[in-house]
Amino acid sequence: METLRDILDAAARGVLPPADGSTTVVPQACERDAGVLAFTAHAVVFTDEDPDWVNDALRAAGCDALAAPMNPRFLAAFIERTGRTAETIDAMLVGGPLPGEPPVALREIEDGAHPRIVYARGRRDDVRAWTTDGGVLVTGRGVGGRLEVSVEVDEAVRHRGLGRSLVRAARHLVAEPLWAQVAPGNARSLRTFLAAGYRPVGAEALLLERG
Repeated sequence: METLRDILDAAARGVLPPADGSTTVVPQACERDAGVLAFTAHAVVFTDEDPDWVNDALRAAGCDALAAPMNPRFLAAFIERTGRTAETIDAMLVGGPLPGEPPVALREIEDGAHPRIVYARGRRDDVRAWTTDGGVLVTGRGVGGRLEVSVEVDEAVRHRGLGRSLVRAARHLVAEPLWAQVAPGNARSLRTFLAAGYRPVGAEALLLERG
């Protein structure tokens, strides 16, 4: 059986699920993460719930089949069924590793008190963090074991290109594809990742364990 990680690894290589209008249901990779990935005309629901329930709930959404996996009615039913919670639907972007040194000087830190690091440790495994003047860069293993990145730039130094430098620097620190989840309404962040060479591959709704 194809796993969630198989699907993500293929997408990182540019091989997306077939645009056939169907929905694939695969098991969760871990207890922490369940949810929906939406690619072009194909969705992936990763859950340990009965696939028959998933398909019934998709039909009950009462909308076009292509839209059903991200439809609020289906997501609400999914949340109620699993007892989980959710925050937003994110754009999924991925960037490949880059050779050479990062374009900005970084110092690895273990400051567990920084809000960005605290947030990452609640969502990811194997979290690592680096700092530079005015910014923090964090990586960790999230959905399906993929390597994910997030950054935070101090308000005083925003609009100077530091965010773009940091997310590009992250690609110099890794040996595998690096994923980012960005709220579509956060146009500034989307522009930052796109300018740093990340490419959009789909959308994601992540269902989180309560508490």
